[in-house]
Amino acid sequence: MGRSGGEARREFGSMEEFWGFYLSQHSKPGTRRWHFVGTAASLACALMAAATGRAAPLLAAPVLGYGMAWYSHFFVEGNRPATFGHPVWSLLCDYRMFLLMLTGRIDGELARFRVRPPSDAAAAPARQD
Repeated sequence: MGRSGGEARREFGSMEEFWGFYLSQHSKPGTRRWHFVGTAASLACALMAAATGRAAPLLAAPVLGYGMAWYSHFFVEGNRPATFGHPVWSLLCDYRMFLLMLTGRIDGELARFRVRPPSDAAAAPARQD
């Protein structure tokens, strides 16, 4: 699969080190948007469950959250979700990214870790006419 998707499981010494890797796996704005919508939907399910006292919305929360996030990795970013190798750290970083996006501070974090989406020229094969 794409960038870092086929690598063997990587080990990280700290959450901050993993955070830099996590951001690199979410370099495309579309990937981050799908994650944002999935996280918002899963949080809405949790709130609905709390408000109604019904557990059924909790069953939809991971389906919506992970479904949208994984879609973005396979079809937008072109890599393997970090959740597969580091589920707890990935979940924590997803909420961190969600909050940074919500408060308009994600661009600063991306710049701090020098994360940029791959160029279209590098992503697409060269055209010969």
